[in-house]
Amino acid sequence: LYDEETDTPAQTRNSNLNEELGQVQYIFSDKTGTLTQNIMTFKHCSINGELYKMDSDESAQTEQLLSEAVHDIKATPVINFLRVLSLCHSVVPEHIAGELHYLATSPDEEALVNAAKQLDIVFQSARNHTLKISVLGETEEYTLLNVLDFTSTRKRMSVIIRTSNGDIKLLCKGADSVIYDRLVSNDPLVSVTEQHLDYYATKGFRTLCIAEKDLSEEQYKEWNAKYYEASIATEDRENKLEEVAELIEKDLHLLGATAVEDKLQEQVPETIEKFRQAGIRVWVLTGDKMETAVNIGYSSKQLSRDMKIFLFDERSEESIRARISEELDELQKEQKETKRNSALVIDGKSLSYIFQSDSTAALFLDLAVLCESVICCRTTPSQKAEVVELVQRKVK
Repeated sequence: LYDEETDTPAQTRNSNLNEELGQVQYIFSDKTGTLTQNIMTFKHCSINGELYKMDSDESAQTEQLLSEAVHDIKATPVINFLRVLSLCHSVVPEHIAGELHYLATSPDEEALVNAAKQLDIVFQSARNHTLKISVLGETEEYTLLNVLDFTSTRKRMSVIIRTSNGDIKLLCKGADSVIYDRLVSNDPLVSVTEQHLDYYATKGFRTLCIAEKDLSEEQYKEWNAKYYEASIATEDRENKLEEVAELIEKDLHLLGATAVEDKLQEQVPETIEKFRQAGIRVWVLTGDKMETAVNIGYSSKQLSRDMKIFLFDERSEESIRARISEELDELQKEQKETKRNSALVIDGKSLSYIFQSDSTAALFLDLAVLCESVICCRTTPSQKAEVVELVQRKVK
């Protein structure tokens, strides 16, 4: 172990270290910031059913350049989309030596706001509930009425703003799994945007859906009264705020989706390959879409083309239990006859059904421990903890 950049070799300070490392059977890893660099770069987006790219050197020849589209005479949907990126976030602008910089708790948000800035839709300031942005050189001001924060449970964030002409809008961004459930029925962009999301997922990009909704004065006043009551609650305040947010975050209109790249850390594939050679099972627990997780699995060498891969996205406890039983029986028979490796990929919805019953959880574990690799996608932090605890309790 040696770091070339700092010319620093590893120092062993414990003579028992090798023995302890030799006992490791499972490694549980998050994806973002662990397997990947946690440096986000805005690469593509889908707006009003059309594909766009950020850079001219991108291989996707059929996609229009955003820098050209934003100045097109028919650019209203593009500008509106970028306007939402500039307004719906928790980023703090900072002017340093005459230059505008952004401070963000999330690298995703910073990437989105910076991308809009590069395209001349610039988030300039946020003071006293007033948001100021510049759209192609023209200054626009909005009154920030409410912020419905992102949480791992909600998987989305929204802001409610008042425009200069008095209109009230709700702007929302979040995972497609939660945004799609809150769209108006028969939204015309659902099908085509879903195709674009699947395309981005196969490339390993992180995706978010962007949506908005117009509110009447009466709608907003009625809802805001409930929101205020929830915000001053002394008991169960967080859950009450989430319940009130659900009342307003519905009947949304889809605008499109973003695709952000987060590259793998150096030597991740080689490291995982060595773990596999040593007989160590790597389980990746991530919040990404299944397609994104599978793509990252291949690029990181957690998955290989010769593996048999079990994909679980069941929608009831009965179906997940029956499917696990069926696959477990088949895998046990196969492993007696062949040395073919297998992997298991399962989403958070399926996991929620699995953990409703101890017997189903035990059955899931029986299948998982026979697999060389396991990827749990669309998982919440609590589900990640449940998976780790299950293995710790049951695997000796």
